[in-house]
Amino acid sequence: MVFKPTERLHLGAEAEVWKGIWFGQTAVRKQRRPRSWRHPDLDHRLGVRRMVSEARLLIRSRKAGLSVPAVWDLDYEGGQLIVQHLEGTPLIEVLNAEGTEESDVRATLHRVGGSVRRLHREAMTHGDLSSNNILIDGNEVHLIDFGLASIEYDVEKFGIDLHVLDEILGASHPHWPSAMEWVIEGYLAEERELGPALVLQGGAVPSASEVHARLEDVRSRVRYHG
Repeated sequence: MVFKPTERLHLGAEAEVWKGIWFGQTAVRKQRRPRSWRHPDLDHRLGVRRMVSEARLLIRSRKAGLSVPAVWDLDYEGGQLIVQHLEGTPLIEVLNAEGTEESDVRATLHRVGGSVRRLHREAMTHGDLSSNNILIDGNEVHLIDFGLASIEYDVEKFGIDLHVLDEILGASHPHWPSAMEWVIEGYLAEERELGPALVLQGGAVPSASEVHARLEDVRSRVRYHG
């Protein structure tokens, strides 16, 4: 696998992520990091399973028309996943930029909500909907880092997926107190525009209104136990 690293983007417990050049194209390499406390064979099997799952869900998302990185290569034995590098500004920077107009932020978060709903309509949860894993490129919204993504049909999982973003927006961007409400506006509007989600091979995906209601339930549970 020919990859020339140029910039380290992230160093996490499970993987090291680098930006670089792959056969003349700007790409991102996710390199699995061995976990020394696990048995080597088990660690390898788990790492391979997670990378294969991430690649499959990225491919599934692109086939559904979502703006996510294309999968370019997967090296099971080397624990490397090569994906397309997407241009854009992380949502965290968009929300923290000085002088940003409220109308622009509301429109951006409305589009974010629509993108998340399109993902959910494919029976997929992202698993780590942080403002670092959402890129804004003009009017385009890119979702990246599907390392914790999964296929789901349980409304609770979708509610929790939204709650992750809710918590991050509240903690990291308190100067936009209506941020999550604008995301929800876009989430619900997307369903009104597209109509009910199709019944998939694994069953019916919860509707946008059902997921929103579950988000409110999760919020109330967190407040009660907090």
